[in-house]
Amino acid sequence: MNWRVLVGAAATATLALALAGCGGTAGGSETDSDAAKVYDEINGLSGQERTDRLVELAEAEGELTIYHSNTDLDALIEAFEKAYDIDVAPTRAQSETVLQKVMTEAESGNFDVDVIENPYKENIFAEQQGVFYDYESEYRDAVVEEARLEGWTANYFNVFVVGWNSDAVDAEEIPEEIKDFADPKWKGRVSLEIGDVDWYAAVSQYYLGQGMSEQEVDEMWAAIAAHASVEKGHSTMGDMLSAGKLQVALSIYQHTVDGAAAETGAPVEWNSEGHHVGPVVISPTGAGVVRSAPHPAAAMLFLDFMLGEEGQELMAENFRVGSVPREDSPIAGVETVPMPLEIATEDYEFWDDKYRALVGG
Repeated sequence: MNWRVLVGAAATATLALALAGCGGTAGGSETDSDAAKVYDEINGLSGQERTDRLVELAEAEGELTIYHSNTDLDALIEAFEKAYDIDVAPTRAQSETVLQKVMTEAESGNFDVDVIENPYKENIFAEQQGVFYDYESEYRDAVVEEARLEGWTANYFNVFVVGWNSDAVDAEEIPEEIKDFADPKWKGRVSLEIGDVDWYAAVSQYYLGQGMSEQEVDEMWAAIAAHASVEKGHSTMGDMLSAGKLQVALSIYQHTVDGAAAETGAPVEWNSEGHHVGPVVISPTGAGVVRSAPHPAAAMLFLDFMLGEEGQELMAENFRVGSVPREDSPIAGVETVPMPLEIATEDYEFWDDKYRALVGG
């Protein structure tokens, strides 16, 4: 499924009509109303009273269904099941597939999921179609502002960094900013990821905000692309970087680099004694409770757990940057640029066209 097709008017209308038919929008079915009663009750409580009541209701439900695209969520689900008498039924797929599953099930009237965890583009689209219900808690209040999205809450950020193989490149040779890779000395030494449209948009908007003209930004990218190989998939890029088949990856996930260095001893890094390449772009991934959830209390309890101390610690153990601030965060002290969220709905086709022309995708 192509994201450009997914966010088109036809898909939007299909999902909106389907949700209206199965109770996924306000004023929908009896199931929707029953879930809303639970959500409203718990949202109106705080402190230990809220926790006790939520656990009571959630364990009485006894079940939880999650659709997600997070490869690191299994450990959190296992810990949640140990903490509470609740059986979790997760379904993991690529983020676009998860959203397509939501659309298909809503259209068929068989939409029985409790929690959806996905990256920002898919979550914004789902929120606009009325999939999520408001979730309020002290745990949501504790996350950074960029993690408190309309209808859903980020539990971690994908952090786009410039990574390099330290056997092939000296840290002293690494420039201060992405724009410096336009220098001809980097010809044949850098790589781009074929699908990183949103990263490309974020970096472009950063430089436009720094006073560069649109022509200057386009010329910068043209020079970088002329030097670069184009790869598919961040995991593949990470493997190639670790093996020395790539020298520099211009848009790779921080957790991919940190994980490879820590777990396999790969000669890869993105931040050498405080030296890193800017801008570092952060992109939220998170979850929302589904408006028509059959197990609404369990859904809210899972979000509490995900954003709480144990859930955030599990994210950190997997080298993820959690949404609750930590002194030991991999990006502590690093200036970051938030992903321009409007790309999910308003500007994607514009940036997608430009990036495809750049990398030949």
